[in-house]
Amino acid sequence: MKSGVRHQLAEKMAGEITLSDSPGQALKKWRQSFNIPQGLLAERLEVSPSVISDYESGRRKSPGTAIVGKIVDTILSIDEDNGGRFINKFAKILYSEFDEDVIYDIHEYASPMALSDFAEVIGATTLCGSMDQTVYGYTVVNSLNAILQLSSSEFNRIYGWSTERALIFTEVSTGKSPMVAIRVTPFKPRCVVLQGISPDEVHPLIPGLAERDRITVLCTEVDIETIISSLRGKLW
Repeated sequence: MKSGVRHQLAEKMAGEITLSDSPGQALKKWRQSFNIPQGLLAERLEVSPSVISDYESGRRKSPGTAIVGKIVDTILSIDEDNGGRFINKFAKILYSEFDEDVIYDIHEYASPMALSDFAEVIGATTLCGSMDQTVYGYTVVNSLNAILQLSSSEFNRIYGWSTERALIFTEVSTGKSPMVAIRVTPFKPRCVVLQGISPDEVHPLIPGLAERDRITVLCTEVDIETIISSLRGKLW
């Protein structure tokens, strides 16, 4: 693993956790972004799983910079032991720029946002899936250009720093193409928003595809400029 990538990624993770108003939630986001169970992280840190749980829930005083650094290093080491899958993914984000005709907007939240609140801001209705969810960010994607221009590995870049996000696909006709693209890629979002259509216009295969990957699907007919403006203007 390139030491420069690891170092930069470690700095970003530790900085976000330390400076966050909710350090425990930021820690939880990164642990889940690397798909690491609490028990495994606790085992590698040689602490009880309840310690990690208490940090993440805020029941225990926020860890200092030294402990945060040790936790981050352990998360990265676990990923390296598994082939560095997530480090490689995030490296592409560190060193790459997004094409403006593919990614219209991308944003990360330091603390989780209720999916119900997010849906309200963009005027979305639920097609399928649970609304009892939270997201750590969103990406607004031109659905046609993303499918035509991005390879499967490049497609993963739309997840930003966390897959626990809402992917808003613009100007879809039935929603089938973006959901199929997600189905064949390794990373899955928390929520997919189909922009430009109503629930009764969605392809009948969508609920089944979403259920397999536990993805909540929303629909909104609000124009994309208003969506971006509303999301940017919201003081989360």
